[in-house]
Amino acid sequence: MKTSKTIFTNLSVPELYEQAVLRKEGFITAGGPFCVTTGKYTARAPKDKYIVKEPGCADKIWWNDTNNVAVSEELFDRMLAKIEKYLSDKDIFARDCFAGADPQNRLSVRVYTEYAWHNIFANSLFIRPTAEEIKSFAPDFTVIDAPGCLADPEKDGTRGTAFIILNFKRRMVIIGGTAYAGEIKKSIFSVMNYLLPLKGVMTMHCSANVGKNEDTAIFFGLSGTGKTTLSSDPARRLIGDDEHGWSDNGVFNFEGGCYAKVIRLDPKAEPEIYSTTGRFGTVLENVIFDKNTRQPDFNDGTLTENTRAAYPLYFIENSITGPAFNHPKNIVMLTYDAFGVLPPIAKLSYGQAMYHFISGYTAKVANTEVGITEPKATFSTCFGAPFMAHHPTKYAELLEKKMRENNADCWLINTGLCGGPYGIGKRMSIKHTRALLNAALDGELAKVHFVEDPVFGFSIPAECPGVPTEVLNPRDAWADKAAYDAKRKELAKLFTDNFKKFGVKNEAICAAAPKL
Repeated sequence: MKTSKTIFTNLSVPELYEQAVLRKEGFITAGGPFCVTTGKYTARAPKDKYIVKEPGCADKIWWNDTNNVAVSEELFDRMLAKIEKYLSDKDIFARDCFAGADPQNRLSVRVYTEYAWHNIFANSLFIRPTAEEIKSFAPDFTVIDAPGCLADPEKDGTRGTAFIILNFKRRMVIIGGTAYAGEIKKSIFSVMNYLLPLKGVMTMHCSANVGKNEDTAIFFGLSGTGKTTLSSDPARRLIGDDEHGWSDNGVFNFEGGCYAKVIRLDPKAEPEIYSTTGRFGTVLENVIFDKNTRQPDFNDGTLTENTRAAYPLYFIENSITGPAFNHPKNIVMLTYDAFGVLPPIAKLSYGQAMYHFISGYTAKVANTEVGITEPKATFSTCFGAPFMAHHPTKYAELLEKKMRENNADCWLINTGLCGGPYGIGKRMSIKHTRALLNAALDGELAKVHFVEDPVFGFSIPAECPGVPTEVLNPRDAWADKAAYDAKRKELAKLFTDNFKKFGVKNEAICAAAPKL
């Protein structure tokens, strides 16, 4: 990068605070966090993310018009020139960092940011090199982030004024037009999701923790399924809450921090996350605060429901760091089923694990319009569709390979409704969910009898300590059995209709589809 002004390299967090305050980028709130607003974009802009299609990656990426949108090398060169010109007369903040705790599978990343607070974010979310590592640091990938540089769709050929473009040939990411900091970390997650599977390393949008017996568990789940809550267990140490790899060395965190949603954050329910919101070094995004006391109000969603806190992992007292942890013996796939069909826990075969992994199912109640109360199914491929560069089958087959090699079990846990669909059923008791999860992780469910679901084919435990037997099989919990059977078939059809778009040829995966 070149500029007529100053490039501030690897400033400390206090120095970055000073620069951010000097530039009026935000406010220091009670306890020390730096609070910012991100303007028009308060979340990711998936329609504005692109990948350069060039000979090196053209036949490897699953190109589509939703998540992996192809653009030409010429368009990238044009936007790179534009962003370089924009920054040429501005101060720039540079940050050297790593993505991936495993030294054999990590990526050296240099991040250039227009805003000082974006550099604080990068310092928290990526892994911080030691002073010795900084001396010989050479980036594998470069991110250039300039929120003030806007695209002109008519002239530049973009979909909107924001742009996030990945170029694997040039080993660069350029970001413009959006101040939402999550684009910085998610762009590198997308890079890791492309590069590492080519080496046989499984990449995962999941949380991970480790128990007292050094047993690792990983948790897949979309927003609202309880991924953060269930993986944050006082009896288990948190490895990370969002992005991980699974190599021959074990499970490793991609990140050095957390990027937690904080809307309606409850200090009693999530005390560890809440404690970070009163610490120097935390960045609060789009959180409303009292102008006099500077006290944040986490119940105020005026700017967005997607309010965020970004902080280093070591801010969480129960966290653990290391290059890699033991191969997991348990893989947990979480769903919030608002149809009330899926059991609170089920054991999946390898084929079923691949099928449900590709599906990435959850369901929510469509409450955006008055009078609409029917559940709406949501499918996000591999529980992270926007970040998966390869065809879903590649990730699913890698997951199966790792599971077989390490004799791992896979569990589907429904944290949604029981006893009926929305309006009739009640949400699964968190007490029962934790009891079932603990029984799975501790090996207690290996001792019980299972019954097979005739439609979905997975195995449902007939008993579990601390959980009423009538809760375990969802059909038993419905008063109207015929209504349950009809609703189960309805959900099964949603699964099969969604799955058709992938064109999967793997026989084991196809055989795991629901039986209609």
